[in-house]
Amino acid sequence: MKAARQETLKAALLSLLILAVLLGIWHLATLQPKAVAASAAAQTAEQIEYAKLMGKDPASLASHAATGSSGKSGFPTLSQMGAAISRNLTSPFYDNGPNDKGVGLQLAYSLGRVGLGYLLAALVAIPLGFVIGMSPLIHRALDPFIQVLKPISPLAWMPLALYTIKDSAVSGIFVIFICSVWPMLINTAFGVAGVRKEWLNVARTLEVAPLRKAFEVILPAAAPTILTGMRISMGIAWLVIVAAEMLVGGTGIGYFVWNEWNNLSLPNVIFAVLLIGIVGMLLDLAFARLQKAVTYAD
Repeated sequence: MKAARQETLKAALLSLLILAVLLGIWHLATLQPKAVAASAAAQTAEQIEYAKLMGKDPASLASHAATGSSGKSGFPTLSQMGAAISRNLTSPFYDNGPNDKGVGLQLAYSLGRVGLGYLLAALVAIPLGFVIGMSPLIHRALDPFIQVLKPISPLAWMPLALYTIKDSAVSGIFVIFICSVWPMLINTAFGVAGVRKEWLNVARTLEVAPLRKAFEVILPAAAPTILTGMRISMGIAWLVIVAAEMLVGGTGIGYFVWNEWNNLSLPNVIFAVLLIGIVGMLLDLAFARLQKAVTYAD
């Protein structure tokens, strides 16, 4: 137990070291315009004129270096990122109209869509996966359809969803559903089909009813594999909703990223990207805890 705690501490310290190195690289990279601006003072009139023709105005670089900013076309500095993070976290739930909502409100819209689409996928995939896993005939009959539909990109489904459903919010939920259903379906079928024959033979010997056998024998045995599929599906759902919201617009963290990009606010874009990653990590950790809770050591 002590050794495990020490390994965890070492891993945490190594993670902090890597983070510090990355932030240091970021800081040095965003200082580059200052060096360029300093060297502009030594340029001749002909060199300055050529730089202007190439779209690089030395005077502009010097101005940004003096104020400590990187300009609209430059990568934001750490101080600019800190200001953007503070600004977004100070008032995350404000609502000033369709194109001006807080990042917390946008995140709530995205999580709501993901939750609904994911729940619908689970309601379809897990029962159907049980049927496929318990019947080799149904598995062979449905497998070609699953293999054809599984690799289709979510962006390919979006035009069809918009044409048939004619509602951007519902279309986003449908795309989450159709892309999340396959990992859950396949892993559920695999887990059910892989239940030990000895356990099924004991249940058959004891004349256990089919419904009771499904809930008390098959489900506990297949639960780790089912949770693996659900964990993969959640990652896909969170990935899909960001791309879908960029296409359909309106609300959501994906739309927030696209809107801030159109506003040339790169610090807000980077903040939203980091927030998407953190939320995805937390969702994955939650399913990892569930998976660990239903896994029994031999």
